[in-house]
Amino acid sequence: MGKCFSFSFLLFFFFFISFVSSIDSAASSSCPIDLSYVDTIPWDTSLCRQPVHKDCCQTLLSLFGMGMAQHLKDTSKFQLPDANTSSSCLSDFQSKVALLSVQPSLVTYCFQNSTQFVVNPSSCAGIITTQDWNQKLGPTTALDTSCEGDLTGLARCGSCLDAGMTVNSQLKALDQNETKCFYFVVLYAAAIVNDLGPNDPKTAACILGLPLSESATRKPSKSRLKLVFGLLGALIGVLLFLGVIIIYRRWDKKRRQKALHEEYVSNFRASVLPNTGAKWFRLSELERATNGFSQRNLIGQGAYGVVYKGTLSDGTLVAVKQILDLDSKCDEEFSNEVEIISKIRHRNLLSLRGCCVTSDDFIGKRRYLVYDFMSNGSLSDHLSTTSGTINYGRSKLLTWPQRKNIILDVAKGLNYLHYGIKPAIYHRDIKATNILLDSELKAKVADFGLAKQSTEGQSHLTTRVAGTHGYLAPEYALYGQLTEKSDVYSFGILILEIMSGRKVLDTTNPSMVLITDWAWMLMKSGNIEGIVEESMREGGPKGVMARFVLVGILCAHVMVALRPTIAEALKMLEGDIDIPRLPDRPLPLGHESFRSSFEFSSCISASETSRSVASSSGSMI
Repeated sequence: MGKCFSFSFLLFFFFFISFVSSIDSAASSSCPIDLSYVDTIPWDTSLCRQPVHKDCCQTLLSLFGMGMAQHLKDTSKFQLPDANTSSSCLSDFQSKVALLSVQPSLVTYCFQNSTQFVVNPSSCAGIITTQDWNQKLGPTTALDTSCEGDLTGLARCGSCLDAGMTVNSQLKALDQNETKCFYFVVLYAAAIVNDLGPNDPKTAACILGLPLSESATRKPSKSRLKLVFGLLGALIGVLLFLGVIIIYRRWDKKRRQKALHEEYVSNFRASVLPNTGAKWFRLSELERATNGFSQRNLIGQGAYGVVYKGTLSDGTLVAVKQILDLDSKCDEEFSNEVEIISKIRHRNLLSLRGCCVTSDDFIGKRRYLVYDFMSNGSLSDHLSTTSGTINYGRSKLLTWPQRKNIILDVAKGLNYLHYGIKPAIYHRDIKATNILLDSELKAKVADFGLAKQSTEGQSHLTTRVAGTHGYLAPEYALYGQLTEKSDVYSFGILILEIMSGRKVLDTTNPSMVLITDWAWMLMKSGNIEGIVEESMREGGPKGVMARFVLVGILCAHVMVALRPTIAEALKMLEGDIDIPRLPDRPLPLGHESFRSSFEFSSCISASETSRSVASSSGSMI
């Protein structure tokens, strides 16, 4: 008996724990929208049954809009808080319509972008809540006088529709590039203005454009049969009139969206592609190649984009870079990279296969670059940190011959950019993550989004400093003076990183020691060998290794005039010319004699850039 009691107790405890867990799980993924109206409101489900009507997606959007409107009424928020909540709501919505013999897959098909219902501060003039609405449009609009109460009848519903178009025009004036504002207008009219609420069939039919079933419009009472026949003609006329308006506006909206997309793509192809010869990829090709941009194919992610591994239809492996930042500045950098990299052909420069641009009503503009796939990733993946560990789980550190060849490959690529073509091209962002390695560890310079073509025989002065902190030449970071020796400075930093295995800036050190300061101090003390990473000190001739280190220090000299050109640096590395005596570096920028001039120069450049350069140059000997 005691054993039976123990077993019963354990069984009860197990079911109790399972019950609590199921409650917690349901709570964590619950949808804040009550979708019980889906199978109670008399909407026309026949549009989404076999054969599926072309207006099924719009019907499902209107039906889901009822829930979004009620959510707005309850929370004062136009959209859902995050993507997980949106996915949960769409999953619940899919289950609801499935009970009405509607194919669940139609919800997935019609709502391919589940983030369209998620809060986005850039949507519709920055409106997120009803408070934002009132701040933008005032406490009352044309909707408040035209969309109240029972909207049955052509005059009432038509008046509300006209008011909605008026308010939409006001929002468009605030945000001319936004196409979602009319959806916000519909939700506000149904949820806030109309006192019957969005769950009222008459409100849903007029404001949300939800088609009702025949049973919803039928008058069952025999005593009103004459009234039904009397009003039947008028009702048919109203429905036909509204149907024509809805169909026309849907058609017009699709037409304008298609025209905008075609204009955007056409302008890009007309202005960029004729000068480059790059291949034009369709978005569907890239989706097939990357398995729908699957997370499994994600191989890299940075501040401005993500990179996916892909396989083209002919079996070619490629890397597809999607630009994430969709502002006008990145449009310029995107076009710049396509134009520049398509003109150059060199074994040490990453070649561009093609590109793709597209636009979407909800997502906006999307841009893609397609490169040859580099199986060994970036150089930064293979360099050890100051602690001696290896980045990204690489099994072996690079050997001396491999590092030597990589440095020479980068030098040859830069030499081609500076002297192999006219006008010269300044890369402006030479760093370890922008040096890619193929299957044989041959180096290729990549990422030409910031590259700039020179004016023959002149240096550039620019107010917009571009590049990566730590790699920027001081004269470029502080004064915007861009020359070929700005790339040489970054190349010098790169040599020291490759030879030492250290990062450009040691963030583990409280004084934030720049690699040039660290290398300079060891060199001045006569310990050049200490700069070379310990794992390869016995892997090659010490004299050649010392020569590479000295070229790196010379290229990264703080004084522009004392740096060699990239052509001279390449000859020094190959031993064709001697390395000149390394000149002393100037006093630190923090010294009293330079303090006033430094404060003045800090005002010239952006504050963040100035702070970085001050910390990296302030400890110079």
